[in-house]
Amino acid sequence: MAAPFRVCVFCGARSGDDPRWIELARAFGAAAASRGFAIVYGGGGIGMMGALADGALSAGGEVIGVIPARLVQRELAHRGVRRMEIVADMAVRKQRMVAIANAFVALPGGLGTLDELFEVLTLRQVGEHDKPIVIVDAAGYWRPLLEACEALAAAGFVARRDLDAMQVATGVEGALDLLGASRRDPARERPTRRGQASG
Repeated sequence: MAAPFRVCVFCGARSGDDPRWIELARAFGAAAASRGFAIVYGGGGIGMMGALADGALSAGGEVIGVIPARLVQRELAHRGVRRMEIVADMAVRKQRMVAIANAFVALPGGLGTLDELFEVLTLRQVGEHDKPIVIVDAAGYWRPLLEACEALAAAGFVARRDLDAMQVATGVEGALDLLGASRRDPARERPTRRGQASG
């Protein structure tokens, strides 16, 4: 039996001020599970992290949490996730998630989400991986960031091919469609391309 396609999801440990973000995370988890994707995430049981895991588990999906020991209490590690990997620190957490994932998705989040997103973008830039990277720009949440990235490219500090590694969707189904289009055998690596998809 082939290993499941593992999607590493970066999102907030907080809920945000708008209830739509929690619903987005829960919907993404459920929809990804329904397509047979496994979820890799930061292991939290609260905020968007918790909603993401809840959604996937409710749909019978596989969820893998990766969380630093010192954040187990602070983030209230999800008790329903059967595979919870406790690691030494934040740097090891990112390394582990990158290693076991086949693709990356950024939902709305804060500084940690930005850190993780730019980590995988930079690693792709230097050739450490060529896994798909999708940003879910629901309600224009990531538009200011995307505009800032365009400004970096216009100023000559980011190569267009590196910026184009980010695929952009406006909703859950669009993001999953992009992942489905670029889905590969977990043992293989293929180039990906930028694309845009709606909800």
